[in-house]
Amino acid sequence: MCSETHSTHNDCPFSCVCARDNGTITCSDGWDTELLGDIPAWTTTLILTRNNISTLHTGAFSSNNGTSLQLTTLSLSHNGIVAIEADAFITLSRLRLLDLSHNRLTYISDRAFHGLYELSSLYLNDSLLSPAVEQLPNALHGTDTLRNLHRLELSGNRLKAIPISRLDRFKLHTLVLTNNSIENIGKENVSSLYQHTSVRVYLSLNPFRCNCELESFYFWLKNSTQCSDAARLMCAEPEAKKGIPVERLRAEDVNCLNENLEAVSYVFLGVVLALIGIVFLMVLYLNRRGIKRWLNNIREACRDQMEVYHYRYEQDSDPRLANVAV
Repeated sequence: MCSETHSTHNDCPFSCVCARDNGTITCSDGWDTELLGDIPAWTTTLILTRNNISTLHTGAFSSNNGTSLQLTTLSLSHNGIVAIEADAFITLSRLRLLDLSHNRLTYISDRAFHGLYELSSLYLNDSLLSPAVEQLPNALHGTDTLRNLHRLELSGNRLKAIPISRLDRFKLHTLVLTNNSIENIGKENVSSLYQHTSVRVYLSLNPFRCNCELESFYFWLKNSTQCSDAARLMCAEPEAKKGIPVERLRAEDVNCLNENLEAVSYVFLGVVLALIGIVFLMVLYLNRRGIKRWLNNIREACRDQMEVYHYRYEQDSDPRLANVAV
């Protein structure tokens, strides 16, 4: 049933709540499997949540009444969306905020966000399944559309790396990567962050591997204020450092040179011991005859000594000799 507040016009979509004075339409908790057919031209904010929309097809927001939409905010969270086809948002050139959080995306076209020239905020929290995780970098870099993107949220997607290879393609101020599977953001990303100091990154609740490969990230974290939740970054591996804040590590804990030198020292020790063993075996081989003769002499000496002991034992045990002695 239609419900319209602060409006006398009867153009509010069925089962939605409309507020024409601020241009908002809210349609939630429905059983719709398709997007709205006719969206009023006055709509600037469209909230479609907790429905059953599975696919955003090409031109999904083309209005049936022939008027162009002026949407600036679009929320499609909690809809079970699994696929975003190419040019799905092509008609929303004025859109500034797009929320696709809490869906189940398995497919994102390389041109999924094509046409969103004014988009400044993109939310994809808890939305990406494994195939979509791999496709996301191409979707973000696929076109030059997102050059005005200021805020990108990708929390809870099991990302293992930052999906943005070139920060200069965007105008990012905020990058949220919390609660993922990132062990290290890599030297290239660290270098890029050094060059774009205006970017604020959130990285807590990631399982950082605190070994020497974390060196560049560690020094960036210590020397930069770009990571807003730096105090909450914890080591997950190795076991000896588990639970230790990354910031509290010592420089030698992530020093690759020290670790490599230690490995080299063990290798060198092994080589020296192997050489000593080889020399010892060679000495034994070269002196095998002398050693054999020496062993024979020892054996003969031992045998002679045993015969002497045996002879004395027999004399001491003969009772006749004992009576003579008496």
